[in-house]
Amino acid sequence: MTDDRLDSMELNIQNTQSAGTDGLQNESGCVRKRMEALCRWSFRPVDIAPLVFFRIFFGLMMLYHIWSMTRDRWVQYFYIDPDFHFSYPGWSWIEPWPGIGMHIHFAVLMIAALGISLGLFYRISALTYFVGYSYVFLLEKSLYQNHCYLICLLSGIMVVIPAQRALSLDRLFGRIKGSPVAPQWSLGLLRLQIAIPYFYGGLAKLNYDWLLTQPIGMWIQRRTDVPFLGTYLGENWVAWAFAYGGLLFDLLIVPALIWRRTRLFAYLVAVSFHLTNAVLWEIGIFPWFMIGATLIFFPPSVFRKAAHLNKLEFTPLDVPSRSVWGERMTVALLSVYISWQLIFPFRHFLYPGNVSWNEEGHHFAWHMMLREKNVGIRFYAYDPATNQRGLIKVEEFLNSRQLSRMGKDPDMVLEFVHYVRDHYREHRNTELEIYVLNIASLNGRKPQLLMNPKLNYAAVDRVWTPQPWVVPLKEPLPKESWNRPLDQWEKILDLDIPENMQLARMQQSP
Repeated sequence: MTDDRLDSMELNIQNTQSAGTDGLQNESGCVRKRMEALCRWSFRPVDIAPLVFFRIFFGLMMLYHIWSMTRDRWVQYFYIDPDFHFSYPGWSWIEPWPGIGMHIHFAVLMIAALGISLGLFYRISALTYFVGYSYVFLLEKSLYQNHCYLICLLSGIMVVIPAQRALSLDRLFGRIKGSPVAPQWSLGLLRLQIAIPYFYGGLAKLNYDWLLTQPIGMWIQRRTDVPFLGTYLGENWVAWAFAYGGLLFDLLIVPALIWRRTRLFAYLVAVSFHLTNAVLWEIGIFPWFMIGATLIFFPPSVFRKAAHLNKLEFTPLDVPSRSVWGERMTVALLSVYISWQLIFPFRHFLYPGNVSWNEEGHHFAWHMMLREKNVGIRFYAYDPATNQRGLIKVEEFLNSRQLSRMGKDPDMVLEFVHYVRDHYREHRNTELEIYVLNIASLNGRKPQLLMNPKLNYAAVDRVWTPQPWVVPLKEPLPKESWNRPLDQWEKILDLDIPENMQLARMQQSP
């Protein structure tokens, strides 16, 4: 090979390397430019009026919410009296405060909620409420409600958005420098978090049962005693109207609120929807909270007119061509949070079977009003050392709310079995085998086994992966809902129940 050919090959290699380097540099430059554009858009100033409204509204609603939880011995009954609390996987280390600690905790939450509304020590108040309310939320799984999860998320957002820059005591007392504007990402993040429960609630309704009007059809048939509406709720067409009206509402309400021409009409429809829910169902503050929170989709001028404030005149700002490190980090963290919010609700697709049946991936996914599960459950204990057998008196360990919720969720059943196992191990130095007979009916189906009754659950570990001992849902959705009394289930149903369980009496979850 001649020196000329060697020189030519070296030149080609250098050109190829140069082209590759230029391509990487160009690609890197495009990514950097997109990041810069996203940062400029995210930090573009917007009128702060909607954030101020939401701060005041959120704080007042949370003050009422926490106050209502302190009535009727709620704190005592749900957080202090029980010796056992159902936990979310990974959060079993959280325990109630000793003594009067829980009462003090709720008092602090009320003070923090008031601080949010007044804009007094705003960041501290918002952070205190976020941590304190999340602690209460994680303390007892049997009290899970989607709106409580939403409150946790929104209270965390309140910590980071600058909603105290106007009409706040912090501004009045000179603790912070006031501003009529806020970065656009803060308003966008708040709107997105309100939009997600709506839209994902609609996506969750795209399932076989809901499209055949269950369980909503069964529920409205029971509310014929409601004034005015009750006259119509017994009609067959009403169930279809509720099912498909609710589905379309959830999927379309956010786009309709975003579009200026349909915004007012959409909000009036939303108000009617939430008022109907408040009349028909016992779902706490959720309807009233969403009526107020949905106003966040209106333009800032609406809030200024309502508060008799002057229209904000924007002046051109000197926006730097290159974002600072803090802005880039903010955008990166927002991207992670938003991605998590958009992806996490779909995790139930990682588990086999019907999520309303096995409950795997049901929580934190905006699955609202999708299931009615009637359960008959009993716990059968066997002591190999003494050859003694017997039923566990569940009501001695759990309150009524825990009892009513536990049997529907196999993970909660397993956690309770472990608690009973450890209780007898500690107090009686006994190593029990514990078997569970759990029969359930989903959305009016004929009841079937929910859990394998032949398994010693005291020896089963609680894991994140799919539970192979959950019996798959096999019963089809019937034209007429199952309505046989619970105490007749074992006699009527042809179930593969161990002989030593057949003579025992089934105990109903209240």
